[in-house]
Amino acid sequence: MNRLVGAVFAVLVAATFGAFFVAQRLKASPAVIGEFRRDPFFSPNRDGRYDRATVRFEIRKRDRVTLAVVDADGDEVRELIGGQTFLPYREIRARWDGLDGDGERVPDGTYRYRITLPDQGRNVVMPESVRLDTTPPRVRVTAIGPVPDKAPRPELLPVPGGAPAVVHFRAPGREKSSKKRILLFKTAPGPARAVGKPIPLPDEATEWSWNGRTASGRPVSPGTYLVAVQARDIAGNIGTSPALDARGLPAATYGAPLPGRGGITVRYLAVQPPTRPVRAGQPVSFGVDARGERWAWSVRRVGSNEVVGRSRGARTRGGVFRLTAPGHESGVYLLQVRTRTRQVTVPFAVQGAESRPVLVVLPTMTWQGRNSVDDDGDGLPNVLDRGLPVRLGRVLAGDGLPAGFAQRDGPLLAWLARTGRRFDVTTDVALAAGVAPRLDGHKGVLLPSDTRWLPRALQQRLRGFVRAGGTLATLGLDSLRRQVDVTPRGRLVHPTPPAPTDLFGARLGALQRLGAPVTLTEAADRIELFAGTDGLFRGWRMLEPLAAPGDQGRLVSSAVTEAGRAGISAVRFGQGLVLRFGVPELPTRLTRDETDPPTALMARTWTLLSR
Repeated sequence: MNRLVGAVFAVLVAATFGAFFVAQRLKASPAVIGEFRRDPFFSPNRDGRYDRATVRFEIRKRDRVTLAVVDADGDEVRELIGGQTFLPYREIRARWDGLDGDGERVPDGTYRYRITLPDQGRNVVMPESVRLDTTPPRVRVTAIGPVPDKAPRPELLPVPGGAPAVVHFRAPGREKSSKKRILLFKTAPGPARAVGKPIPLPDEATEWSWNGRTASGRPVSPGTYLVAVQARDIAGNIGTSPALDARGLPAATYGAPLPGRGGITVRYLAVQPPTRPVRAGQPVSFGVDARGERWAWSVRRVGSNEVVGRSRGARTRGGVFRLTAPGHESGVYLLQVRTRTRQVTVPFAVQGAESRPVLVVLPTMTWQGRNSVDDDGDGLPNVLDRGLPVRLGRVLAGDGLPAGFAQRDGPLLAWLARTGRRFDVTTDVALAAGVAPRLDGHKGVLLPSDTRWLPRALQQRLRGFVRAGGTLATLGLDSLRRQVDVTPRGRLVHPTPPAPTDLFGARLGALQRLGAPVTLTEAADRIELFAGTDGLFRGWRMLEPLAAPGDQGRLVSSAVTEAGRAGISAVRFGQGLVLRFGVPELPTRLTRDETDPPTALMARTWTLLSR
């Protein structure tokens, strides 16, 4: 009996080993499969390129076929064909979209196909694999210049002498045909937009040169440009430096520069004005960049066509330019620099020898905070609205006049000059630094336009000035609601988003662009703000109303729309007054006729500021 059991056991063991070796032979034998073809890679990232992997094969005999995708461990990931019957030598085709049986995307990696033929007892894992790859190639613009330079600055064009800017980059290319290309964007002034068509590059390219001209050879307009490099890998994944958003434009993140050094600034003429006032009769310095062109200059006061200073001959070199501050009384002057084809005009403040009751504060921090100049060479303008640090000492882009100057600062300053009203003048930069003239000793402060960003300490001093009995008048929009820090090296950093209320606790309504002109009608006037007028102010198409004066403020005068929105207001804050003019068109309505309601209103405002 024991010998019989042992013999049976030996037979079973031998049969098991025999079946095992036969099964392994069958598994390893693809002879039952013919014409097997598959895509070696795919990238199911829904960009329309290689989103699915196709597999094709034939079977030698009629059979039921099950096709599955397995991972590197041999575990089934997804069944593509489930027990369907096929005839011999007929193409069997299936596609895999990179999802598992539960509809989830599987990780990048190498996968194989397993073919099961149950009627033949065959189970074959094909040796040819498929690579799922959704990782874009890493592309980076490393530097721009005649030689690679890691300094945080943009490259400037045109270069005197005509040399191009050389863009250095790292970008893996396709194995056989080139899929690298250059994308050129203009990011300022105005919204970002593509410039021209993509420029193909050879696969081995690691640099690209640009002379600042279009494909037709014409010079491009001045502004900030961004060179983006794009590369496609063998799986069809596209990498771009910097990354693009859904619109195909550079994807910018608030408070963060773009990766890489793709910035090129095209500049034909630019001037950097001082950020602080200068005393009349003292030297004042400007930076002039004419790109090697000959240039001339002239100076006049805002509100006058009289030229008070000019060059005696054209200059041929840029750099630091000095002149003597004109005049005897305080004022804002314009320096105009001209080449043969271009001109730039920048404002600067001149403080007279005698002190006056009203202090006009130019919003230099806001001017530079909105100045679309690329400081660090990433191809994105450094502006405070994007949370980026800003250098105070830099040229003013465009025609040199800050945003809003021609519509608000200029007309108001011109009216003051025409009517002989005397004042002291400074900038918020100088006021924050404690440079004379200071708040002390003045009765009123006039903010002629948007004053968006101020350091916290300066805000507190302005609050204290009004609380102690001073009068502050602001003609700016969206003003006095944000803070910024000024570093010892003259950089504006850490800009805050707008607070719900301004520094006096008042809540302002959103700027409204009105379809039809509205009339503001005097609703209350306890300080005679509207004295000398009929109480009607007609024809306003834009309005930033005062929504609430704040817990510490008391409304004493207002002119409102039919709906009750206060476009002009005076609020008692402590012992002083805050006058707000939420009608941005007011400065352009000022005339020599002081019986005209807007002009009479401004004349009365000046009286309140002066007493």
